[in-house]
Amino acid sequence: MLRRFLIRRVLLGVIVLWLVTLGTFLMFFVAPGDPARTLSGRHATPDQVDMVRRDLGLDRPILVRYGGYMGRLLRGDLGTSYSNGEPVGRLVAAHLPPTLSLVAGGAVLWFAVGVGAGVLSATRARSLLDRSLTFLALAGVSMPTFVIGLLLLYLLFFQLTNAGVPIFPSGSYVDLSQNPAEWARHLILPWVTLATVQAASYLRLTRGSMLDVLGEDYIRTARARGVPERRVIVRHGLRSVMTAMVPTLGVDVGTLIGGVVVTESVFGLGGVGQAAVQAFVSGDLPVVMGVVLITSAVVVVANLLADMAYALLDARVRPA
Repeated sequence: MLRRFLIRRVLLGVIVLWLVTLGTFLMFFVAPGDPARTLSGRHATPDQVDMVRRDLGLDRPILVRYGGYMGRLLRGDLGTSYSNGEPVGRLVAAHLPPTLSLVAGGAVLWFAVGVGAGVLSATRARSLLDRSLTFLALAGVSMPTFVIGLLLLYLLFFQLTNAGVPIFPSGSYVDLSQNPAEWARHLILPWVTLATVQAASYLRLTRGSMLDVLGEDYIRTARARGVPERRVIVRHGLRSVMTAMVPTLGVDVGTLIGGVVVTESVFGLGGVGQAAVQAFVSGDLPVVMGVVLITSAVVVVANLLADMAYALLDARVRPA
């Protein structure tokens, strides 16, 4: 039954990706105006525009154009950047590791801190600790991401460096394969920046869910039977909460992959978000299209993994 569930989710993901490709095609190749002029960039000559029109088959019927477009995508051909002539797939792949590293590390941090603090707050409801954590969660949700990033840079980079304690770097990205320790060191502040707002949200969600679960009859029954409180919290309460949090994690990770441009810009990581903004400003739309398609694929995979984890945690979501 689990296999049927996963197959259905994979097929749904394929349909979503096809809809994204269709929307991208309609937006850039069928939209009003001259797509060849748009894709060529602002400074293209008439000869360059004609060359783009011939290369993309824009003088052919729309169904023939779409067939050629899908054929190139299935071969892994995302086109060529009109800024530097580099294949779009290679260009986006070069910018993808910083974004994936940022989102993956930030997700682990915000999930662990948010869920842990939420459970701690729920088990000590209406105490000073609970009120303090709730206040911190409200402050975290209220602060814009770029403000948190700039504050961390000022306090933990600028001030510590001036004091002769250069623990944290100002930014940039070090490849994981080159030096794992420096990779993590350069990403600590971006991870904390990205995780602060999300951890605050997860704290509030976990606290509310945990309070509801702790009031259930089976929790009272377990306590009446003398089950240790830690086992009641972890094995019974937390497991129920996790079934609700895992799908949320998949959606949030997918959303952040397309929205980390602020954090990338503050710390100069050079990820996909920055590449997309630069391509959009310069009118290099093949790169914009490539970013949209590749990030959409990553979002679909992230949600598929979340669905798999959800199915393993709760058998009720699987088809009969």
